[in-house]
Amino acid sequence: MSFAIDRSVEIDAPAELVWQVLTDGASYGEWNPFCIECSSTFEPGSPIDMKVVLIGPPKKQREFINTFTPGVEFSYNMKPAPLGLLRSERSHRLTPLPDGRTRYDSHFQLFGPLAPIVAGLLGRALTKGFSGMTDGVKKRAESLR
Repeated sequence: MSFAIDRSVEIDAPAELVWQVLTDGASYGEWNPFCIECSSTFEPGSPIDMKVVLIGPPKKQREFINTFTPGVEFSYNMKPAPLGLLRSERSHRLTPLPDGRTRYDSHFQLFGPLAPIVAGLLGRALTKGFSGMTDGVKKRAESLR
């Protein structure tokens, strides 16, 4: 059982600039309506501390970096719930395109028996949040170009 949200957008800015936007967690509050704070060393195994806006006041959240390929991708996940009841996967991937453009792919997925319950409770807010972040990455990178 799983629940996934995939968003992709072409950005009129080079991959290096889009990467800078994604990894500059201190500036998230200036452009990201979903994750308003973010801090990490981005080293695999290290935490990524965020403040996310779902329902109600912003909530602190800690997840852990899985992969980090500078300029290309990074991924992270929550600490899995006991007995495999719930686990997550989140990734950001950049693909350079002709003419200094970039494709940004955003992926989020929940797995486990509790995934449908979480999706029922938070699915709409998560979808809105990840869409807002994807749109925000595009606007921010293009404005900095």
